[in-house]
Amino acid sequence: MKFMSMINCIFLLLLLSPLTVCSARDKNQNPFTPEAFLIRYWDNKITNNSPKPRFLLSKASPLTAAETAIFAKLAANNTLSAHLPRFCSAARLLCYSKPLSFSAERTSRDAKFAVYNNRNFSDYGTSRLGGLHSFKNYSDNQRENVPQNDFRQYSKASTNHSEDFISYGSFGNVITDTFHSYGSGATAGISSYKNYAEPVNGSDDLEFASYSGDARKRTQSFAGYTENGNGGEQSFAGYGKRGNETENSFQNYGTSSNPTLTGFTSYGEDGVRVNDTFKNYANHGNNPTNTFESYGNGGDGAVDRFDTYRVESNGGSDSFQNYGKGSNGADVGFTGYDKSDNSNSDKFIGYGKGGEKQRFGFSGYRINSSFAEYAKQGVKTFASYKNESFSGVMVKKWVEEGKFFREFMLKEGTVMAMPDIRDKMPERSFLPRVILSKLPFTVNGVNRVFGVGVGSSLAKIVMDSVSECERAPSQGETKRCVGSIEDMVDFATGVLGSNVVVRTTENVKGSKGNVMVGRVNGINGGRVTESVSCHQSLFPYLLYYCHSVPKVRVYEADLLDPKSKAKINRGVAICHLDTSAWSPSHDAFLALGSGPGQIEVCHWIFENDMTWTIGD
Repeated sequence: MKFMSMINCIFLLLLLSPLTVCSARDKNQNPFTPEAFLIRYWDNKITNNSPKPRFLLSKASPLTAAETAIFAKLAANNTLSAHLPRFCSAARLLCYSKPLSFSAERTSRDAKFAVYNNRNFSDYGTSRLGGLHSFKNYSDNQRENVPQNDFRQYSKASTNHSEDFISYGSFGNVITDTFHSYGSGATAGISSYKNYAEPVNGSDDLEFASYSGDARKRTQSFAGYTENGNGGEQSFAGYGKRGNETENSFQNYGTSSNPTLTGFTSYGEDGVRVNDTFKNYANHGNNPTNTFESYGNGGDGAVDRFDTYRVESNGGSDSFQNYGKGSNGADVGFTGYDKSDNSNSDKFIGYGKGGEKQRFGFSGYRINSSFAEYAKQGVKTFASYKNESFSGVMVKKWVEEGKFFREFMLKEGTVMAMPDIRDKMPERSFLPRVILSKLPFTVNGVNRVFGVGVGSSLAKIVMDSVSECERAPSQGETKRCVGSIEDMVDFATGVLGSNVVVRTTENVKGSKGNVMVGRVNGINGGRVTESVSCHQSLFPYLLYYCHSVPKVRVYEADLLDPKSKAKINRGVAICHLDTSAWSPSHDAFLALGSGPGQIEVCHWIFENDMTWTIGD
């Protein structure tokens, strides 16, 4: 009777409102849930009796049987997008939240905002006299999905009012923060950004438009801004424009981040006695691109300092257009600017052109650069400057210590650095195959179903993931992107056979520190084997890029605390024995100091990544 009642309920749901839900049942006892179906599928496809991996099964869709039937029908009818909020919430997906509501909130007293996110602070603190607003752990939601925050006309025309942003947007994913006319016309006061958006994935749309424009004697400080970020764009338009005796400091900005794009347009333009300092800006970055357009243009007595700017970064380019053009008495110093040999390029167009009594100093500056229409007058000092082509000497400091290592290090008693193996992507779930099979896997199709805005950060993420999945496999590679566990099982068993086992590192303890290697177990007796490795892609639903990896050895190793010798983790490592087809610029060779085909390369399996092997 219970079985027939459930079938009748599902049938009625398909006929009636698609948002109706049956009475609650224990999903673990329901044979129609996605997880229950998956377990039966697993038993049918995999022939060994190894325990089913909880870390993988936990990623199965949380949808009930009724919800699965409803959303599958909506997907088949191309009407799923009309029910997107409910679908994303029930299926645990990455989707944009609704637009922020407008708020004209004002306050006459000090305020502390802790553990906030997705708020609109429009016209907040306008004309405020004195006081402090503190944003601590704001939007810091441990992988919060698509947080949006809007600070529009915040602290406009205030006097001696200070703002403190500490750990703002940390661990966010695809964050969208907007600071429009922030501090415009303010007098004195301090704005401090510490550990802003660190670390984040796809930190797109960090926009500072007309930030502190027409301000007087105001101080802005960015310390630890988007450090260790993964992609994204930051825009500073009209920042400090027409400022008077303002002071701006960027310290550890974008350090160790992966491809970033930062634009400074009309930054400090027409400023009077403005003091800007860029210290440890974009150091050890991977392909950073920074554009300074009309920076300090028409300023009077401005002081700009670039101290260890983009040191030992890999690739990337900087463009300085009309920097300091028409300025009076500008003093610009580049110390340790771009000290690397990694095919970087910099352009200085109209730099200091038409100015008077300017001073420009380049100390320790090197790499491929061009100076077009550089200031005809003024003092220019180029110390240790090298305008040379790429020498082929690659730096390795920017590769995280411990990310790659040699096979001989996997022996008991070895103390080694453990990289940051934490998964920084948002928590999402696989989709049931019955729904996934009805969804398009094209950029336009995914954007349509999931309501992804044109030109948004999520649109770029979707495009990158789809492009990687559609990329032709490398020589000897077999690859597939999977959005369901059933598809992953099919791919792994198709490559390795039905006797397979999947493994990942047990936890993240020891991450970013030193560990001691304990007992080591070579999978398949330590023999050379083939594996299937699966890596997460950032996407609305949980998507993995899986590919065959020939000629490897896979190990499990107890990881111990070096001091107490207590076991803290059980690590899974894979050693690639044939690296002859790898690029000479691969991170592994930068870190280990060798080249393709000369050494084997080992690495740990990071949190929520996994490797499949033939069962022992």
